[in-house]
Amino acid sequence: MANKLFVGSLAYTATDDDLAQFFASAGTVVSAKVIMDRDTNRSKGFGFVEMSNDDEAKVAVDTLNGKDLGGRAVAVSEARPQAPREPRSFGGGGGGGGGKRY
Repeated sequence: MANKLFVGSLAYTATDDDLAQFFASAGTVVSAKVIMDRDTNRSKGFGFVEMSNDDEAKVAVDTLNGKDLGGRAVAVSEARPQAPREPRSFGGGGGGGGGKRY
């Protein structure tokens, strides 16, 4: 098991510190991050926690999955690697002719 965990079903009021404190009971938290919407700066309702080792990550999944954090039962699982993104293309668009029309 990897030591990076996905945490879903977070209350929209949950903060990075809330996540870190919640997971501290399972071991040493290296990082805790609630993912925010870049347009509204509000929580997207999920986050990631990195534990110091795989054993602590397993304890966190086993003991904290389904537990209440901020009034919601959170879903805790091993984080999957991020899928590679397609490169964005900004091409396209026609030439809009500047010729005369008769």
